[in-house]
Amino acid sequence: MPLGIVVRRAPGVTRWVTHVWKAVAVLPGAGEAAWKELRRDGEVVEYHAATLPLELFRTDTEAYLHGLSAKIPSIYVVMRESDSDQPLDVVLVTASPYEAQDYADTGEELVEKVAMPEGLIAWIRDYIALHHEDEVFIKRRRDKSRIDLKEDGIGDARIRQTSDVYRAPSAKEVVH
Repeated sequence: MPLGIVVRRAPGVTRWVTHVWKAVAVLPGAGEAAWKELRRDGEVVEYHAATLPLELFRTDTEAYLHGLSAKIPSIYVVMRESDSDQPLDVVLVTASPYEAQDYADTGEELVEKVAMPEGLIAWIRDYIALHHEDEVFIKRRRDKSRIDLKEDGIGDARIRQTSDVYRAPSAKEVVH
């Protein structure tokens, strides 16, 4: 499903940060756009920055369930600094909080959490109902074989030893 990403530019609060960028909304089924200005209120400007496809995968249904069970179900928008004339590159939009966490852990991307519209929640819930399979938990059992009975590598075979290698050396014993 194509999702339009709405990004807000607000003035920074320090002299080192001139602008603060934040993804504030998604537009399900939006057409193509490239930093089209939607609204201006003083120095705060909202742009339809990009339209990206939201792809859902059968193997990630557990992550989508986790995202929908949150207090506010959210879509995650991943952005990074741009090398072109655009202020930011919108890289990815995902419904998986696990995938968003992976991008946030790198520290190179800006990951924003945006509340899901009701229609998008229903669409993802239908997808989960169609494809989700609960994994059965299987507890592993230990092997009964004892591996601590084998005594490989005790001492060095090249050094002659007159006593037990586990005993602490005494001052009286002299080894030549």
